[in-house]
Amino acid sequence: MQFLTKAVFLLFFITNLVGCDSQTHAEHKVLQSIDQTLCQFHREVCNQDVNDLVVGLMINPVFAPSEKPLQIKLHFSAPVSDVEMRIEGRDMFMGVIPVNLQSVDEVNYTGTGIYGSCSSDYMVWRAFVSYSYQGQTQSTWFDFLADNSG
Repeated sequence: MQFLTKAVFLLFFITNLVGCDSQTHAEHKVLQSIDQTLCQFHREVCNQDVNDLVVGLMINPVFAPSEKPLQIKLHFSAPVSDVEMRIEGRDMFMGVIPVNLQSVDEVNYTGTGIYGSCSSDYMVWRAFVSYSYQGQTQSTWFDFLADNSG
């Protein structure tokens, strides 16, 4: 009788162990990266409309790799000044990463940034952008997935 009890327990344990994660790692990551609220740089510039001003962000490489230099471009639909940018983890504190921007002209800014990797395979970063438009300070943010293979 003890053998039968142990066998049933073992069978139950193995069945539940296999059922814990029915998705493979790759399938799980693909499902998570479909979040349409995140910027998809491999498809297009990520735009935010703030009080009739369109702010566009592009990051290269487009898959936003961790621990690699990122080329950052900001485009505004009208002249702005005092543009500042920082990157932070959206769901997890990963520090505050300032982005040193240079003005190309009154509507285009470029800079570089780099952020660390996360032990999770799903790390969402938030780029905060503040600027002065028509004499008023305004801001917006862009959320994007690190190491996003698309």
